[in-house]
Amino acid sequence: MSQGRAQKVKVVIAGGGTAGWVTAAALSAHLGPLLDITLIESDAIGSIGVGEATIPTHVTFHQLIGIDEREFMRETQATFKLAIAFENWGALGDRYFHSFGQIGKSTWMTDFHSMWRQAQAFGFGGDLSDYSFETQAAEAAKFYKSDKSSIGYAYHLDSGLYAKYLRTISEGRGVKRIEGKILEVKQNTESGDITSLKLESGQDVSGDFFIDCTGFKALLIGQTLGVNFVDWKRWLPMDRAIAVQTGSAGPLLPYTKSIAHEAGWQWRIPLQHRVGNGHVYSSDYMGDDKAHEILMQNLDSEPVIDPRVIRFRTGRLERIWEKNCIAIGLSGGFLEPLESTSIHLIQIIATRLIKMFPFSRSNIALARHFNTEFTEEFDRIRDFIILHYIATQRDDSQFWLDRQTLNIPTELAERIALYKESGLVYQHDADIFRKDSWHQVLRGQGIVSEGFHFMGKMLGPEKLNTALSGLKNNIDKAVHQMPSHEDFIRQYCSASTV
Repeated sequence: MSQGRAQKVKVVIAGGGTAGWVTAAALSAHLGPLLDITLIESDAIGSIGVGEATIPTHVTFHQLIGIDEREFMRETQATFKLAIAFENWGALGDRYFHSFGQIGKSTWMTDFHSMWRQAQAFGFGGDLSDYSFETQAAEAAKFYKSDKSSIGYAYHLDSGLYAKYLRTISEGRGVKRIEGKILEVKQNTESGDITSLKLESGQDVSGDFFIDCTGFKALLIGQTLGVNFVDWKRWLPMDRAIAVQTGSAGPLLPYTKSIAHEAGWQWRIPLQHRVGNGHVYSSDYMGDDKAHEILMQNLDSEPVIDPRVIRFRTGRLERIWEKNCIAIGLSGGFLEPLESTSIHLIQIIATRLIKMFPFSRSNIALARHFNTEFTEEFDRIRDFIILHYIATQRDDSQFWLDRQTLNIPTELAERIALYKESGLVYQHDADIFRKDSWHQVLRGQGIVSEGFHFMGKMLGPEKLNTALSGLKNNIDKAVHQMPSHEDFIRQYCSASTV
């Protein structure tokens, strides 16, 4: 870096949308006095905006950067999200929840899942979801939170409104926005570092450190710096999505729906005044017209905009930090929104950049470490998503038959083998999905553990039944006392209809 002791580091963010403004908000909140932040975006370039659902880390991120929850939810027409309901994934007619929060009560010796499996062996215990507070509340379309309550939740939000909201906050913290299209990326002839971005207007925007938020174009890190893309089509062949918004229909549900179809799946995300819908599919197995037909036949209400087709590649860059540039958002990689991780990946990279910002002149080791952490995290999310596809008994289309014969990543294969054999799951530091998430999806997709820990056997059927019945009764009682999700939204964060 060229800055002196009193000189601020000049950070240039190329591109707006969710990625650009999340990054700007995070950096300005925690490193504002040390940075001179400029964001370049063009109103003529639309954002992808398919991701309108999040995971619980979103709540923590907002706390980190000082976002008021009620204000944010009003401004983005947001609702609460307790879970994802997966329909027709393990087999046609199947339905299960991947919920947030804790299932039952685990001990240091074993997960609750083993206690429940022992109860099943004794002849009672019901369904695993009976012991998930969040699942039961989601099923009942209820929600409540307070300083004294403990509930795992995330959000459904309008990504376009979210970017606008964060722009207002960021500009209030000193971030400068320049309207314009990037015409040329200029580099130092010796080092290869990016020196400035030339706009169509002729303006030259120089910087010390550049952040590529240009979406799938990856204009800086891919087209200019030449970092290669690692394609994951062999595992995740989905490469198209048709997205459409519809009016609200029925009760305001506190969960996302993920409905598997012939060659992909459909999302349904309820906001306060509309519903986000989309069909993710593989063009190798289905044409755009057929995908459009399936989506339109499975809407709950009339569209309020025309559907649009989005083309994408699933995978990631070999490195998201190259020279004096880092890629955040779609420019660094893309994982389909099946488990709502897109915005999380933007937030975690922005947060990591705050902790590992390149204030020194030489950052080779720092960039290498940053890239390693990103790669591990991205790859583990990939494996979790692959699990949904390969653990299926569906034989109604060639797409689903082909999923069952995939040569999957080694670690995923080992995770599945471990669970089948002993009922054990584990969580690495790089895993964003907790052990309860793995248990729910493995079980929900029809994979049964042959073995399990015998701690429950030591308790005996009477004590175990009493313990599980107590847990279930407490959850049922708490859910019964909760207001509906719609009523809670109305009094907590109702958005204007304008």
